[in-house]
Amino acid sequence: VLSNIVASQVETHQEYGGVVPELASRKHIEAINYIVSRSLAEAGVTFKDLEAIAVTNRPGLIGALLVGVAAAKSLAYCHNLPLLGINHIEGHIYAPCMVHDALPFPHICLTVSGGHTLLVEVHEGWQYKVLGSTQDDAAGEVYDKVAKYLGLGFPGGKVIDDLAQKGNPSAVKFPRPMRNTDDYQFSFSGIKTSAGLLVENGQQDVKPTNPDMITIEDIAASFQAAVVDVLVYKSLRAVKATGAAAITLTGGVAANSHLRASLKLAAAEIGAEVYYPPMNLCTDNGAMIAGIAYQKYQQGLRDGLSLNATPKGSIF
Repeated sequence: VLSNIVASQVETHQEYGGVVPELASRKHIEAINYIVSRSLAEAGVTFKDLEAIAVTNRPGLIGALLVGVAAAKSLAYCHNLPLLGINHIEGHIYAPCMVHDALPFPHICLTVSGGHTLLVEVHEGWQYKVLGSTQDDAAGEVYDKVAKYLGLGFPGGKVIDDLAQKGNPSAVKFPRPMRNTDDYQFSFSGIKTSAGLLVENGQQDVKPTNPDMITIEDIAASFQAAVVDVLVYKSLRAVKATGAAAITLTGGVAANSHLRASLKLAAAEIGAEVYYPPMNLCTDNGAMIAGIAYQKYQQGLRDGLSLNATPKGSIF
């Protein structure tokens, strides 16, 4: 990786408690030319040194995708370079390979982010079989919503993870939706609703062990334990069923310390290896898109200037 510049928009969206699509698009417009110029300078290259232009064109927020695709098409046209449209999820799946050269195939990839939660069987040549995905809210989205309920601000992943270290994960008996179903689908809206009702009035199925002594740290720890339990359990089931030798953990929630530790511990019990990227390659970044684009380029992928942004495009 010669350059990996990330323009964070966290501060822009914090006061709204979540991402505002219109503001995200405007910030993309403001930042993209600067980011391209800075990336080239940091890498010590010019456009003449490049072999292709790659861009995320699916899935995602339409405004943000349009900004990136328009910029990439302009660069490809002006510099007569091939253009490759890349799936955002494929970028996350590829991220562990940026630091682990000997990743075995096939392997199971658990991708967990603010917009997506899915289990994918990954085969050599970057061929995929989607085993299951969330039927409602993504895990990262639920972290943000529960953090909002608790008055912890946005984004919620890190702050809940930090608080959970000081709490009792058994203090509140949160539900584990779809944990024991005979498939690999996920559902997290029920956990989110339970947390919201507990904070609001405590009148629901999820009862604290000792209501008079429960703390915000206990709620964070118990909530996180429920989400991680479902993610780990289904991931291990997929490994056993497919005979895969390894699990990769990717996406923004892959930075979660409890998820990392729990998955590694559970995988060790069945003799499976766990691979995950460093923190700076867990959250959205350009390096992972360039990484999978390189593989696709070698396979002959080329997209013309008619490439479109596809916000609700298929996962693969």
